[in-house]
Amino acid sequence: MNIKELDQRADLEQDKTLTRQYANFEKLIFEIKKKEIPADVVNQVNQNIDEINSFSGSNKELRAQMRKSQSRILNLLEKKLKLVPKNYYRNRWMAIGMTVFGIPLGAAFGAGSGNTSSIAIGIPVGMVIGLAIGSGMDKKAFEEGKQLDLETK
Repeated sequence: MNIKELDQRADLEQDKTLTRQYANFEKLIFEIKKKEIPADVVNQVNQNIDEINSFSGSNKELRAQMRKSQSRILNLLEKKLKLVPKNYYRNRWMAIGMTVFGIPLGAAFGAGSGNTSSIAIGIPVGMVIGLAIGSGMDKKAFEEGKQLDLETK
């Protein structure tokens, strides 16, 4: 089963943000087509594309719809096939590192030094730990062919 294409819209040139978002969505579709995708996943991707193609609201509403559809597609690919965009794990683990590792490390350092303002020192340390873990996972996904040549913004 084939993945559908986005219909070209006449009003794209007027909205530069929508044009970039449209091009990014088309790149996502192109990257998905490179992979072997099961029929049930293709059906769900096509449903999201149909929602965009049949959308008749304003450009602002279309941008919101495209963000939702792209997010749903990426979540579907990650959950079912473990396909992720570039830097997916790095971005996710950076936030996890700051909260899970950074704040407790900062609190421990602050309690040990007797200065509660030292709590903020742990956040960048946790961010670095998270970046290291996430970058390693991104590298592993790339080596296994589970990474899309696409970076989400």
